[in-house]
Amino acid sequence: MTTGVWLVGARGNVATTAMVGARAIANGVTGTEGMVTERPPCDALDLPFVDSLVFGGHDVQSGSVVEQAEALHERNGVPGRAALDAVRDDLAAIDDRIEVGTARNCGTTVERLADEAADEADSLREITNQIRTDYDAFAEAEDLDRVVVVNVASSEPVPHDPTQYDTVDAIEAALDDDDPLPASSLYAYAALSAGYPFVNFTPNAANALPGIRELAERENVPHMGRDGKTGETLMKSALAPMFADRNLRVESWEGHNILGNGDGEVLEDEENKAGKLDSKGGVLDGILDEPFHNRVRIDYTPALADWKTAWDDVRFRGFLDTQMKLQFTWEGSDSALAAPLVLDLARLVAYADREGEGGLQPHLASFFKAPLGVDEHRLAAQFDMLTEYVARHTDARADAEGGA
Repeated sequence: MTTGVWLVGARGNVATTAMVGARAIANGVTGTEGMVTERPPCDALDLPFVDSLVFGGHDVQSGSVVEQAEALHERNGVPGRAALDAVRDDLAAIDDRIEVGTARNCGTTVERLADEAADEADSLREITNQIRTDYDAFAEAEDLDRVVVVNVASSEPVPHDPTQYDTVDAIEAALDDDDPLPASSLYAYAALSAGYPFVNFTPNAANALPGIRELAERENVPHMGRDGKTGETLMKSALAPMFADRNLRVESWEGHNILGNGDGEVLEDEENKAGKLDSKGGVLDGILDEPFHNRVRIDYTPALADWKTAWDDVRFRGFLDTQMKLQFTWEGSDSALAAPLVLDLARLVAYADREGEGGLQPHLASFFKAPLGVDEHRLAAQFDMLTEYVARHTDARADAEGGA
């Protein structure tokens, strides 16, 4: 069973790092640290092998994956030279499978950075049909059993009124009338309507629109999102339950994030930043019941390149009204934190598709800042959901083998 992974934003930092990592693992020059699917409990599932994944994608920037990987190495030191040299030919082959995408309704910043994109004179229906054709051609040319589409493109502005897209019929009408559906939702619609599982690793609307979710349920296609949880928010989802469980009253939680890659540049645009701030700030609101001051900042710092830093200052009150504080700094490579999760999600969603499990995949909540259909934000509880999912499948497999 061969699985294709179609990356929207295929020449971006996260996609490039994921492809370098997968091929480096295949070539035996790196390990699988950072991958949830390579440790218990997930390693008990019969998942697609990392070295068997076939990559393709869309992008609105020219150049090549090899050039992007070289630039990442020069700016950040990630990937390392040994890994990059080992996968150079693999990346060149992937370049032949990258098609021109669309930047429609992605905001002025993304449109400015796009140096090649689908003809803006085309209708949304024409663009969506071409996207679906690209998916189909990839599956046929590579003789794939299934294709998982993963959105790792830049942040988009939040739709002004997402509720207007509350049914499949409303989505269809929007496509026909050229309503301002964002590009992420075009990719999601094209995938789900064709039966291809979809993962939204960004804060974009994509499959969060009710009409797109209805489409996935109708077609019984697995999907999940949104906004990968890789750094500061991961820490929040682990630490905030400690305060709640110990009955320590959080009065203020300030988070200041700086990053320097292309995502940081896009997030300088206030419209593009809005969705990101909402998903990052909402985690604490979902864990801590009492009202408190909760603010998140994201600033672009070009000198950081692909590295990101977050400073958090937490003020809390304990017994005898004692005022206390927690401060921490998180620093890491943005792409090296995100890329293994992209591979994890592709493997897990491909597995769900093989098992006929369509619709939302709540057991994948731990991978996302704002997991669709899941109100639970405590990291440990989210991991329990994944553990329980694996246990159901391994128990069922044992029962089937025992009865054979």
